[in-house]
Amino acid sequence: MGLFPHGAQLTEQQVLAALSHVQEPELGGDIVARRMVKSVQLDGPNVRCVIELTTPACPLKDQIHAEVEAAIRTLPGVATVSIEFTANTRRPAGLPEQAPIPGVANVIAVAAGKGGVGKSTVAANLAVALAQEGAQVGLLDADVFGPSLPTMLGVRGQPEAFQNEQGEAMMVPLVGHGLKLISVGFLIDESQPVIWRGPMVSQLLRQFLYNVAWAPLDYLIIDMPPGTGDIALTLAQSLPLTGSLIVTTPQAVATVDVIKAMEMFRKVEVPLLGIVENMAYFIAPDTGNRYDIFGSGGAAQLSQRLNVPLLGQIPLGMAVREGGDLGTPAVISAAPDAYAEIFRHIARQLAARISVMKVGAA
Repeated sequence: MGLFPHGAQLTEQQVLAALSHVQEPELGGDIVARRMVKSVQLDGPNVRCVIELTTPACPLKDQIHAEVEAAIRTLPGVATVSIEFTANTRRPAGLPEQAPIPGVANVIAVAAGKGGVGKSTVAANLAVALAQEGAQVGLLDADVFGPSLPTMLGVRGQPEAFQNEQGEAMMVPLVGHGLKLISVGFLIDESQPVIWRGPMVSQLLRQFLYNVAWAPLDYLIIDMPPGTGDIALTLAQSLPLTGSLIVTTPQAVATVDVIKAMEMFRKVEVPLLGIVENMAYFIAPDTGNRYDIFGSGGAAQLSQRLNVPLLGQIPLGMAVREGGDLGTPAVISAAPDAYAEIFRHIARQLAARISVMKVGAA
């Protein structure tokens, strides 16, 4: 039997006390207080513990493993340390319960498995297209570390604040192109980087959801952070999402990452509304020839493989890029290579998917 000096035996309470010094790297707080330590088993000087993560694909698993082992080995008399990880992708301890956003009928997450696929361009243009169809639409820029929507939509300013009838501090969203808009880009100097820990980001995004005067809205479009990190996962778990829309490009490396994003939403039981393939091809303006610059067929194969509809393919167009730089979304442009009608078609397909889904669930 392994004993401490002077005959003191290792106890579960001592192991938990040591683990209380290990912080959750993204969400903050120690892993004991966050109820991530599911069990501690002692066999003399041998320690085995089970740690519950927010996702089985946690990118910081190795860091947590190293810090947990180091903490336990600070205790005298420890011989071996065995660490097992489990995951709860439904609702990690400490996350807020899903609650409806007052006056908002549908909340749609626009997501991507990786950056650089034009997710924000798609989110902005689909939001404007839905507004053009007569819907009341809001657009929330949840890509806190890279807020691009103020530039893409050409909107600047500081949201006004007021107190509602319950005495809560509220923000008035800015308005542009028929949309109600909120972004961290409206609150900080655009030349300054956002250097925040996960808990600060999560708190800010919750304020953007519940402390903004969104109502009334038919659709709230959320431009999600790219990838499947803890912030994206926290949003996916805690938001009252109607469904998610996935943006990809035809490249094989992009479609691999898309599968991860789609699986993240599936694990937290968020319906997948469809796939949009951006930068699908290029039409040369002088010859009219089509070039598949990033390959072809990636999104169609994903659609068939995962049984999720491909809502549309958006070509590369100079007017799409210029519109994003100038703050005039492509969907309001008459330029042939703005592909406004394609954006509108996808927006209609998206609205139809939501309607059919809601009727089926009724």
